[in-house]
Amino acid sequence: MADGSQIEDLSCIAAQPSELATHFASLAAQIEGEVYTDRFNRGRYATDASIYQMVPQAVVMPKTEADLHCIIRFARHHGIPLLPRGGGTSQCGQTVNTAIVLDMSRHMNRLLETDPSSQTCVVEPGIVLDELNRQLKPYGLWFPVDVSTSSRATIGGMAGNNSCGGRSIRYGMMRDNVLAIEAIMGDGSTARFGALEKMVDSGERDGRLAAILPRLLEIGSENQQEISQSFPKVMRRVGGYNIDALMPDAMAERPAGKPGDGINLAHLLVGSEGTLALTTKLTLKLAPLPAAKRMAVCHFPSFYKAMDAAQHLVMLDPVAVELVDDTMLSLGRSIALFRPVIEEVVEGNPAALLLVEFAEEDMAENDRRMDRLERMMAELGFGFDKPAQWCGGIVRADDADLQSRISEMRKSGLNIMMSMKDEAKPVSFVEDCAVELKDLADYTDGLTRIFEKHGCRGTWYAHASVGCLHVRPVLNMKNHEDVATMRAIAEEAFALVRRYGGSHSGEHGDGIVRSEFNEVMFGARMTGLFKEIKTLFDPEGIFNPGKIIDAPKM
Repeated sequence: MADGSQIEDLSCIAAQPSELATHFASLAAQIEGEVYTDRFNRGRYATDASIYQMVPQAVVMPKTEADLHCIIRFARHHGIPLLPRGGGTSQCGQTVNTAIVLDMSRHMNRLLETDPSSQTCVVEPGIVLDELNRQLKPYGLWFPVDVSTSSRATIGGMAGNNSCGGRSIRYGMMRDNVLAIEAIMGDGSTARFGALEKMVDSGERDGRLAAILPRLLEIGSENQQEISQSFPKVMRRVGGYNIDALMPDAMAERPAGKPGDGINLAHLLVGSEGTLALTTKLTLKLAPLPAAKRMAVCHFPSFYKAMDAAQHLVMLDPVAVELVDDTMLSLGRSIALFRPVIEEVVEGNPAALLLVEFAEEDMAENDRRMDRLERMMAELGFGFDKPAQWCGGIVRADDADLQSRISEMRKSGLNIMMSMKDEAKPVSFVEDCAVELKDLADYTDGLTRIFEKHGCRGTWYAHASVGCLHVRPVLNMKNHEDVATMRAIAEEAFALVRRYGGSHSGEHGDGIVRSEFNEVMFGARMTGLFKEIKTLFDPEGIFNPGKIIDAPKM
């Protein structure tokens, strides 16, 4: 419950005009779900995990697909945009807009079907990842896109952002694990997006998807060279629309051993941030629950050496290589929950840790890889008995409880970083740029120099295994000078990542933060194709406008 002060803080939010309030009352009478137009509910949906605030016109919690059809008709009639939303964990402003916010997590959150033989399931978009995995556990299965916000991130939101998680080096991203999507188009027609040959065999001839499908395929076939040249050749690339999924031979970078699966229209919706269609169901690819694992805490005397080592450690085929920097360690030591695990596994005062996990079915193989890891660290020159510039090595964490506590600390990286006592906090805007592993050390060194040039420092954690680090400059967003610094850092950082042929958005999507920079990263012709895709799907512009294309300044 909110206290009076919280409600008073929302006094700046205007009440709905009486005519619009009457229209929303009419909508509430037509659907089974709830409609909220009061200032408090509109206020609490005005923010997400980003730095942005946009007050919605109403908040609706649909119960059924029939509700969604009714809401779309209402939105088209009154010219009001729609924004589907899950847990609001988006860090780039994807889930705020001056629209009707559709909270899919309240009611449309069921596991509808599970097929253990094919290792697939069908879910509604509002189901939370941890809850899905809880229901899948009796089948010996899980959905392996293990984002750190798993206790609150919904599958629909994860698909909208093309989320990745710490084990993407083994299991891939959402794009690699979403097989099909059922959705409602802007004109109210329903469509099933999936593998092209199955769509053709099913004989879908009606609705907007059938009308635009020939042009979609033309875009893929006519622009193969442009797409190939414009899209970064890194696995962690979630900016723009996935129009490479329309190519006859999809050329998106994939994890080792993960071949392309031809044209799959669902992959065009993945990463589209709710701007193309309204998802009602998702068919997911599952994986067997991982066996017991081994974990090593690799210590490094400098951040650069840790980043340089990552390209070698992944040669051992771990399921994850996650970074923890000295800032996170220092803050963690001041938090009672994390101090014991840090004291247990951290030797001395390393500049960075890499958490390396092996989870093969054969535990003896995991042990062999741990031995090889220890030898590799020695061959790279590290040892706890070496001089300071090479002091490092591994601490083994074989106990399952200890592994769980280490993993929980890493998953809590953002919360730990935000525990800084100053008004300046780590700010997300260049957070998840991604480069090839061979360039990771030099890229992070260049980014550090940009921070230093502007008189700030950065915090670092996350996915060293795939060249996608979560880096946040520490800035005071109440200070107009720091806001200007944010803009300068963004422009220089995105230019740097482009120089290395990387992606300016490796996991968290475009939203408001990065959509503006899509033309810089992809070029005018490619962003022109993005606009055509949006127009084909949503000519009236009712789905989450201002994201990916036609965006405001960051």
